Amino acid sequence: MATAPEAAARPALERLAGHYLPDLVYGANDGIITTFAVVSGVVGASLSQRVIVILGLANLVADGFSMGASNYLARRSHPEQELAERGDAARHGLATILSFVVAGVIPLLAYLVPMSAGAEFPTAIALAAAALFAVGAARTFVTRRGFVRSGVEMLLVGSLAAAVAFAIGSFASTFA
Repeated sequence: MATAPEAAARPALERLAGHYLPDLVYGANDGIITTFAVVSGVVGASLSQRVIVILGLANLVADGFSMGASNYLARRSHPEQELAERGDAARHGLATILSFVVAGVIPLLAYLVPMSAGAEFPTAIALAAAALFAVGAARTFVTRRGFVRSGVEMLLVGSLAAAVAFAIGSFASTFA
């Protein structure tokens, strides 16, 4: 049974999580999907692991920053936004950047830690799938939607993006 301070803290935590949840889910989801799409495209094109790491890290930094900055600018673009709300817009942008980078590095871990040859891509698939499902399922803490349904929904969207990237990488490599 929760103590009175714990019970009082829970709604405040839920409100805070709910306030930033769209930014966190958007950033994490896009971080996982775009990084894994880079990995899939490079594997589809039969390029080296070095290329995966270089493009994956470049994607993490550049796309993460771009998304956070875009979120900030979008929040500042509403006519009713006051100068005093700039800090709130910046916090939303920072939440997007951090969730993008933290979640987006997950598919790259298979290429950043030593493992047996040939195990990297299957490991990246498993890591990306688990992360996509977990981020999707975590939405239920605020949305109150089904845990499994939310996880599977995000997993399917991410899988489709990765499959498209793999196919494009494979197809484009025939021209090089």
